[in-house]
Amino acid sequence: MPNSFKRRHSRWYEVLLFNQFFLFLLGYVVVVLVPNWIRWGEALMRWPMNETQLNTLIANSLAYTASFFILHKFKRFPGTSTLSFIIPTLLMSWLIVFAIILFLREESYARQVLTYSFLLANLWAFAGFFLGGRFQQPKLAVVPFGRGVELAGNPHAIITMLDKPDLRGRRYDGIVADLHSKALPNEWARFLAKCTLARIPVFHTQQIIESVTGRVRVDHLSENIFGALLPSGFYLAFKRLIDVFTVLLFAPLWVPVMLITGLVIKLDSEGPMFFIQERVGQGNKSFKVYKLRSMTRDSEKDGAQFAQANDMRITKVGRFIRKTRLDEIPQFINVLKGEMSLIGPRPEQRAFVERFDEEIPFYSYRHVVKPGITGWAQVVHGYAADADDTSVKIEHDFYYIKHFSLWLDILIVVKTIKTILTGFGAR
Repeated sequence: MPNSFKRRHSRWYEVLLFNQFFLFLLGYVVVVLVPNWIRWGEALMRWPMNETQLNTLIANSLAYTASFFILHKFKRFPGTSTLSFIIPTLLMSWLIVFAIILFLREESYARQVLTYSFLLANLWAFAGFFLGGRFQQPKLAVVPFGRGVELAGNPHAIITMLDKPDLRGRRYDGIVADLHSKALPNEWARFLAKCTLARIPVFHTQQIIESVTGRVRVDHLSENIFGALLPSGFYLAFKRLIDVFTVLLFAPLWVPVMLITGLVIKLDSEGPMFFIQERVGQGNKSFKVYKLRSMTRDSEKDGAQFAQANDMRITKVGRFIRKTRLDEIPQFINVLKGEMSLIGPRPEQRAFVERFDEEIPFYSYRHVVKPGITGWAQVVHGYAADADDTSVKIEHDFYYIKHFSLWLDILIVVKTIKTILTGFGAR
């Protein structure tokens, strides 16, 4: 492979980074500086700024920077290159900044400028989506050995199956190869090494298959892969702090909503306000999960069973609170007790866990992290009604554990907002 190949693709990589930086700066001018200029004009150029100007500038800068990098990080995960993630991400960023302002009891800021910046951020993001290539898909060159052939014809990417170790002057977003394949010839191995030196990303087939499906295939797990699924201990501890802080911060909102909803449940049907049931949590340990009752009092007289579509056991109020996820609110108590997290695999009943542990390989490994009120499997796959559905959800759970990170948790929060608004997966 000639040196010109390396120089050409290295230059392309540097141009890509420069474009991202340029878009960030241009967006900063439009979203942050323009509203401030409209509000204060030339007074904005005087130094030092007054307290209101400075606080507003910092608040908008934080919200814009956070939303830009969150949306950029989201591109790593499957199913996130759609228009529907823009508004929830921006809304979450500005609401968090506003919550910080309220928490600090800061009164010197301009609400009007914050509102203008939020609206301009939406316009800028939508314009970037459409002008930047609405239907753009990653262009991947695949080395035709091992599991690489499974990607042929995949609708989530533009796939080119290489017939020889040469890119023929074409540019790709990455090279895909089965790095564990024993059939990979030496000339192809040297080709992959040169691609890496030229800063062309080289992906293992498993990475790409997971990235387009959001699942870790259970039937392809090995000892090495199993070790890679071990979550970060540091992030587990950090996540616990975030869980407790978030639940306590929003307690003035969720506690009244829980009590009012519980009163409506009591008026609608006979039975208690809460539904308490044994579930299996981290380390395969049992705990009592709290939910607002959405079914009739004798809903499980025949034993544990999955909720079905149009289930007759669900009350009128129960159907609404399940669709809006209001029935999950009491699980904040489980979070405070350390039995659950805000985000993680859904906790199942002991009877189902024992059954699925026999039917699905590695099922019990999902208990390596705390179960969650919401999670990757819930927002991507929805409700599991049988063993086949559960098998697919397990692969989503393994994906979450393998990619256990702050960015994935933020994405799940955004997807959860979308799920609540659409009622996706509710039964």
